Amino acid sequence: MLDPTLFNPNAADPETAALNAEIVAKLSALPDPWSLPVALVRERRRQGLGPFPPMRQSERAQTITIAGPGGPLPLRIIAPPEPRGVYLHIHGGGWTWGGADEQDPWLERIAERCGFACVSVEYRLAPESPYPAAPEDCEAAALWLLREGVGRFRTERLTIGGESAGAHLALVTLLRLRDRHGLSPFRGANLFAGCYDLTLTPSAANWGAEKLIINTRDIALFVDQFCPAGVDRRAPDVSPLRADLSGLPPALISVGTRDPLLDDSLFLAARWAAAGNRGDLALWPGGAHVFHRFDIPLAERALARIDEFLSGPGA
Repeated sequence: MLDPTLFNPNAADPETAALNAEIVAKLSALPDPWSLPVALVRERRRQGLGPFPPMRQSERAQTITIAGPGGPLPLRIIAPPEPRGVYLHIHGGGWTWGGADEQDPWLERIAERCGFACVSVEYRLAPESPYPAAPEDCEAAALWLLREGVGRFRTERLTIGGESAGAHLALVTLLRLRDRHGLSPFRGANLFAGCYDLTLTPSAANWGAEKLIINTRDIALFVDQFCPAGVDRRAPDVSPLRADLSGLPPALISVGTRDPLLDDSLFLAARWAAAGNRGDLALWPGGAHVFHRFDIPLAERALARIDEFLSGPGA
């Protein structure tokens, strides 16, 4: 069984508890993002006027463009001189916000500490490009990596991952490669705070209105943007928690205990093991949704766990 003390509100360290209170106060004072044009919300997010502080852009990054199912598909690359592996990264943002260039420090860290070339996918966003645009783009990026990545980066050690909606898309990509192409090339999956059941798990549906990064209304509206009328939200390609999960690589499934999407990771970890896959569940006491974007000790511990997973023999 899981250690119940991890979920005790008193288990959060003082820095984490203080950050959570600060986030709720900040977001309560900001305009409702759903009342603003989506382009404006995206720009405000880049400026740090949303829940997260802005992250600096890397001078080492380069962007290449490959052929995608909807047109040219940009890939942002941050790589060491001689990569020992490749990390295919898929950014978060509720399938609606965010970009491949908004988490360069994370990718620089992986390049430096793990020796991996990081390739981040600039997939099409909803509501302009709803399902299946984003999964198609991520699938195309993965297939490009298999065709050309080994020659470009001189390594066959491939890993995949993302945070929030990016973790969802990373899992969907693994399933698409297995089911549509008979391929299982990735040695590890780093899945952080994903939304894996778009019909909403109990923790997401019952969270309520408290704006600790996201709340129940936010999750429902993100799903509505991504899955317009006519999309079956129970389909495995939409809600991968409902898929056959056999034959997937070792995974690090991470989530904070103060995340509305907590159940998504708890349920996924159980189904991952039941399908015969190896993996670890990292539970972070008091951590809000995608808390590792903030400069607190808990974030450093979570990032160090990711470094260890990607660098280890399992991935």
